[in-house]
Amino acid sequence: MFNKNEIGTLLLRVMLGVVFLANGIAKFQGGIENTVGWFDSLGLPGFLAYVVAIIELVGGIAIILGLGTRIVALLFGLIMLGAIFTVKLPDGFLNGYVYDLVLLVIAIHINLNGSKLYSLGQLVSKNRES
Repeated sequence: MFNKNEIGTLLLRVMLGVVFLANGIAKFQGGIENTVGWFDSLGLPGFLAYVVAIIELVGGIAIILGLGTRIVALLFGLIMLGAIFTVKLPDGFLNGYVYDLVLLVIAIHINLNGSKLYSLGQLVSKNRES
């Protein structure tokens, strides 16, 4: 049987993936050019909008499936740090970065602990050992 920690981490992994996947989709549906313009207005290079959107989209799918979980979680954590320090910090905790901080902490947890339950990455590694 599965232990509580594995189930909890699975729930965190899937929810993190769903949130980032939805944000990645939104960046493309809303017109990636708008996101590029917003990045430019923040003083960030516009091409970073593509990088972030692709990481969110592809990484969201990957982490839901349990592929490259620790690497994707690390990338998500870096995105959250960037969002907090370039955009959200001046607005304070509740009105600014609280949501991003929660996502950052979940990403750190997944990066540190991995998530093997219902993970395609775990399935692939088991098949390699056989």
